[in-house]
This record gives sequence, structure tokens and C-alpha cells, in this order.
Amino acid sequence: MADAVVSFAVQKLGDFLIQEVNLRLSLREDMKWMRTELLFMQSFLKDTELKQYGDHTIQQWVTEMNSIANDAVAILETYSLEAGKGASRLKACACICRKEKKFYNVAKEIQSLKQRIMDISRKRDTYSITNINSNAGEGTSNQVTTLRRTTSYVDDQDYIFVGLQDVVESLLAELLKAEPRRNVLSIHGMGGLGKTTLARNLYNSPNIVSSFPTRTWICVSQEYNTMDLFKTIIKSIQGCAKETLDLLEKMAETDLENHLRDLLEGCKYLVVVDDVWQKEAWESLKRAFPDRNNGSRVIITTRNQDVAERANNRGFVHKLRFLKQEESWDLFCRKLLDVRAMVPAMESLAKDMVEKCRGLPLAIVVLSGLLSHRWGLDKWQNVKDCLWKDIEEDSIEISYILSLSFNDLSAALKKCFLYFGVFPEDQVIDADDIMRLWMTEGFIIPRGEERMEDVAEGFLNELIRRSLVQVAQTFWEKVTVCRVHDLLRDLAIQKALEVNFFDIYDPRKNLKSTSCIRHAIHSEGERYLSSLDLSNSKLRSIMFFDPHICNVFQHIDVFRHIYVLYLDIDYGKVIPDAIGSLYNLKLLRLSVVSKIPSSIGNLKNLQTLVVVNMDRRFCQLPPETADLINLRHLVVPYSIPLAGISKLTSLQVLRLDCDQWKEVDPVDLVNLRELEMRNIYKSYSLNNISSLKNLNTLKLCILLGPQSTYPFPSLEFVNSCEKLQKLLLGGRLEKLPVFPDSITMIFLWESRLTKDPMPILGMLPNLRNLELEAAYEGEEIMCSDYSFSQLELLHLYGLDNLERWHLGTNAMPLIKDLVIHHCPKLREIPERMKDVKHFKRI
Repeated sequence: MADAVVSFAVQKLGDFLIQEVNLRLSLREDMKWMRTELLFMQSFLKDTELKQYGDHTIQQWVTEMNSIANDAVAILETYSLEAGKGASRLKACACICRKEKKFYNVAKEIQSLKQRIMDISRKRDTYSITNINSNAGEGTSNQVTTLRRTTSYVDDQDYIFVGLQDVVESLLAELLKAEPRRNVLSIHGMGGLGKTTLARNLYNSPNIVSSFPTRTWICVSQEYNTMDLFKTIIKSIQGCAKETLDLLEKMAETDLENHLRDLLEGCKYLVVVDDVWQKEAWESLKRAFPDRNNGSRVIITTRNQDVAERANNRGFVHKLRFLKQEESWDLFCRKLLDVRAMVPAMESLAKDMVEKCRGLPLAIVVLSGLLSHRWGLDKWQNVKDCLWKDIEEDSIEISYILSLSFNDLSAALKKCFLYFGVFPEDQVIDADDIMRLWMTEGFIIPRGEERMEDVAEGFLNELIRRSLVQVAQTFWEKVTVCRVHDLLRDLAIQKALEVNFFDIYDPRKNLKSTSCIRHAIHSEGERYLSSLDLSNSKLRSIMFFDPHICNVFQHIDVFRHIYVLYLDIDYGKVIPDAIGSLYNLKLLRLSVVSKIPSSIGNLKNLQTLVVVNMDRRFCQLPPETADLINLRHLVVPYSIPLAGISKLTSLQVLRLDCDQWKEVDPVDLVNLRELEMRNIYKSYSLNNISSLKNLNTLKLCILLGPQSTYPFPSLEFVNSCEKLQKLLLGGRLEKLPVFPDSITMIFLWESRLTKDPMPILGMLPNLRNLELEAAYEGEEIMCSDYSFSQLELLHLYGLDNLERWHLGTNAMPLIKDLVIHHCPKLREIPERMKDVKHFKRI
């Protein structure tokens, strides 16, 4: 991993030398020398890291190299920040003097860094730390610590169930049997077997959905808070209205337990209690799940057999088995990108390696992802040699395979993967959140005309293809929510600690890291803030996940250098004016905030501003928001028209509510690719959207509530959006607009069309993805010959009156994904559709 850190520093130095054309000559020469030395050191690092385990001299050398690289980046940022602060004050002599003094200090730091680089170069020669003849990126440590953690592994795909269909059927039968008493079904087994995946499959089964009107899911994990778990269940049942959230915050644990029990009284419910580590966790929860002899069920997943067996004295316990040899091979082949290109010699190697996985699904899919990206007989042989190396008794720890796959990543992908370790265990992660963090941190470096957003999405998809990241949710062929398996999260944390990539605050140790530039706080946030060293000028990113912290901004002085402030907490207050002093900030992510002060306009470096209000409240944005000239992502449910938004010419993503758009002249929003607008009145005019010449994605929803009976305003402009590919329309449509030929994906929701939309939609030459949800009130749809020539996915939801579906002989020739959900009168579907690869009818 140190090679990735040094690579990042080398890239930063190169960019800096290009951008700072007026850099004084002495500083420029020092930085050129420093970049050359780091580049030379990097050539040793990748191979050296493979030999560092068990050799303390090499370990120390790698650690020092890592520290130098981090400090080099910090110095560059300090210089850039001071130069930026001084730029607007050059007319003031006193300010110039202060600026010169700051730059003198930067020069001194560079000289100190040069001396450290020379010292470490001498150590390399003194201790014979030279280039090691091994295959870089293809080996791993001989002494990787076993990662013993619980699992919470969820995947959208059904490949994990190779050979386990019989298990699914037997467990479904157990859940649905005619037993009125509330029963507990426990699933146990080691990490990586797919316990959570199995539970998720049961939870989403059509028979389960129809049999249990109330369903909810909680993830307990090793460190849990009973009150938080109660709140999570209550919110999943009652929703996240402001009144509910305010009420829950006032309740003690006993009150929450009683409130939850009252909610479930009389309900036939299914509750999944995922990832239970200790039997005490279940004991603290079960009193809230009443038994009213109505057939309610609880599913528990755990690695601990004792927890499973003691959950209920009359419950059903299932031990998840390992895959058989033929099942393991089947799973491996399903995950391999191009199984048909595997020659016999490669197949023989692969079968040996798959056998080493001993039927553990996670190990198999990660190995398959690794080999898919190291194609060729020689490369596969190298991987096999690493697997066999120093392994006794013909067995393998999963950590070997995980480390092999990590070592195979590029320097940029390594940093991106490590960032997943920052998030709390078992947390689902918004894909946009993680990609914006990568962009802010400088991990995403586009080439030519590439957009950072597109490169970041490519990085995420690459990690998914390698089975290092799991998909939790998709929309329009794009991953929207993801997660990592606990074992892979542990790997990310382990690797991050080795190179001081981030520090997760541990209140039990009460340590204050002054050298790490990224801090994550999962608990005891108040204690963290009170103990933070104000002299830590290297701190650049702070991420709070502690739901109980309430006075973050009382300590705003400790944030003065940061460029990432990520608050995944219910702040619930007005942000203070002091936020405007964080002029280095590039990403600001807030939760449950009602008002942002005018001082936000001082944050000229801000690229991303996100406010997540789960209770649907609006957030008041000041007019000064329009001064954020570098803003790329504005994702805020704001409530007052924002005059001057047209000045934000860097905007790529804009999401807004109410009547903001009528004040906008979008002609200068030349970079805007994604626009989402909610709560639209019929009286609005949306015609100026046609000025957005680069618009790719458009989501429009009319006002919810009584006004929802009114239709959309005119949508004639849609046909003028020549680059529009993805369109979502939520609300009543009097008729379909004319669509541009560029459209590839359409989602119509609550459209209530009275005329069959299929003849128009079927003629779109590039349409690949069509979803209709309560979009049509007629009894018949007609798909004529040669219509829908490119369609691959069709989802029909809630078409209550639909009775007949006519399909032309040559219509939908490429269809491979068909879902029909709640279309009660549609008794028959076209015979050809029954053979679609992914066909589901609920």
C-alpha cells in the first residue's frame, strides 16, 4: 500500500509544478528534486512491501517512506492554501509580509523533508534494502493475521446460491408453516458462507412478502446500541417524519421497547436480526417482539452456534454448509468474466485453486474476480504459487486470497478501496457519497475530456467486478448503494493502519493521532472533540458517524485546515456562521439541517454540498450559495428560490425542490449533466430546461399530496434535449411527450395514462430500459412487430387494470430482464416472455 501513497505524492508534485508557474526558483528546484527521489523510491516499494513482514528493518523503512509521502502532500496543500488566501489581499503590504512569512515556513519544511529523504536513501543502501526479484502485486504476506469477524454479505446476484436452492426451500417452508406461535429461525456459520445473503433471499421472497404485512431488518454487529436498534426498527415501520424523529429522541430505552411492542401488537411480522455477535444482544431485543399467536417470525444470523441454539428453545436452527466441489466450480465459472476463453491448462490450475477455497463462497468469488483481471496461463500460475506458498496441511486462510486481490489493484484503486474501511461495520454506503469522497481527496485524475464523475464510477465498477465491493441496490444500470463484507472491511482497516491512511477513533485507547490526515468517529464524538490536538495542521478529513453527538460546531477551530467534513448524524440544528471560516473545505455533507448561514459563500473551494434530510424537511440556503464558483454537486432540498444559481457554471449535479427553477436562467450551466426537480406545480414552465445542452439525466416529480391530481406542465422541451439519455417522470401525464432518439432509459411513475404508451415507446431506437409503475390505466398493451428493438429490461408495476398483452413476433428481440409486479388482472403473458433469462412475477 505504501507504493500507492508515494504514487499519489509523485502525482501531486507533478501537478503542482505545472500549476504553480510563478513558483520561486529555489522552491521549484527543491520540489523537482523531491519528486525525482520519490519516483526512484517508488520503484523499490512495491516489491519491498511483499518482504516486509517478519523483517522489522524493512517494515521501518516502508513506514518512513510512507510518512515522507504524506508530509510532502501536506506541504503542497499548505502552500496552495496560503497562496489562495493571499491572492485577494495582494494590495495590502502587511498581508504580503504575512504571506511571505508563511512561504518561508513552507520552504523550511521542504528543506527538512529533503533531509529526511536523503537519510532514508542512505538507510536503503546501509541495510541492503534493494529491489527484490519477485512479481510485484502477485504475492502477499506470509503471516497475514486471520480476520475473525462476523459477516454481513449481501449481493444482488443469485450466484451465491449455487447448490443451496434446497436450503432456501426448506427454510421457506419453516417460515410459512402453520404454526401460530412466534418462532425464531437461526442461521449460523463462519464468515463468508453467505448467511446474510440467504436471509435476504428469504426476506424478499414473494411468498414471504405476501404472507407478512410487516417486515423489518436490523443489523446488530459486534458493537451495538440497543436504543439505536429500537429506533431503526420503529423508523422502518412508522417512517421518518419529523414528528416521529422528535418523539424517538425524547424516549428512554424502556419507552422505545414499549413503543415498538405496541407497533407490532396485532401485526403478523417478520423481523431479521442480522449479524448477532452475542446472545445478550438478542436477549435485549426479544422482549419488544410480541407473540400473539398470529404466525410472526424472527430470523437471526450469527457466526456463534451458541447464540443460534439459545435464541429460542423451540426455534429452528440451520447450520450453513460449505459448497461441494462441483458447486464451488460452478460458482467460480459464473463469476469469471470470460469462462469460454479458459484453455485446458488454465482450467486445471483454476480447479486446484478453487479446491483450496474449501467451499467458502466469499473466497471463491474474490478469487474469480482476481483471475478475471490477471488473464493468462503464466499469471494464473503465479497466483497459484502464491496460494500454495508456506501453507500447511493443504488448507488456506481466506485472508490470503483477499490480500492477493488487494495487492493486484492499481495505486489509485487501492486508495479507493481503503476508503470503505472508514464507514461503520455493516453500513450500506451511498455510491455517490463514496465517489464524491474519492474526487475530493484527489484520487480521481481524469485524462483528456473525461469527467471525474465518470472515472469514479468506473473505479467503483472495477472494485465490484473484482468482488471486493458488493452491490446492494441499482437503478438504471448504475450502482446506487453498495457495501463491503466484514472481512474485506477488516482488510481495508488493516492495510490503512499500515500506512497511516486513516484513523478510526477508539475512545477506549484515548489516543490522539497527530500524524494521520483522516479521522473517522463512530462513537464518543464529544470525547473526541474535547481531546483533539489543535496543533494538528495535517488533519484534512473528519467523518462523524456518532448519532449521539450534538455540539460538533462548538469546536470548529479544530476543523480549520480540513477539506472534508462529513456528518452522518442527525444534527437537527441551524449551522452556525463559523462554518464560513473553513475556507479550505471541498466537501460538506450534512444531515437533518434546516438552515445554512450566509457565510457559506466564503467557501470558494467547495465542490460538493449535500444535505440529507430523512424527514423530508427543507433546508434554507442563502443567496451567497451562488458565490460557490467551484461547486460541482449541489444536492440539497432547499426551499427558497436561489437567485444567481446560473453563476455556478461548474455544476454537474443539481437536485432541488419547490419552485426554485423558475428563477433560473440555465444557459450558462454548460456542465450540468444531472437535474432532479421535485414538487412541481402544473403552473410552472419548464421550457428553459432545453437550454441545458449537455443534460444526460432528468428526474421530474410533481407536487405530492392534494396537488398530485393535477398533471405535469408542458413537457414539449424534452425533445430538444439532444443528449438526454435517462428520464424519470413522477406524476400524472395527460399524454406522452415527444422523446429524443438519444433516450435509453425511461421510468414513468403514477402517470395514469389512459392511452396505451407502448406504440410510442416501442419506436424509440435506443431504449434499453423501461419501467412503468402505476403509469397506465388501460386494459391492453400492444407491442407491434419490430418494436423495442434494443430493449433489454422491462418492469411493469401496479398496472391494476391490465388484462391483455399483445406482443409482435419480432418485438423485444434482446429482452433479458422482465419483472411483473402487482398486475392482478394480467392472467397470461406472451409465451416467448416466459423464457426470458431473468423473469420474475410477483
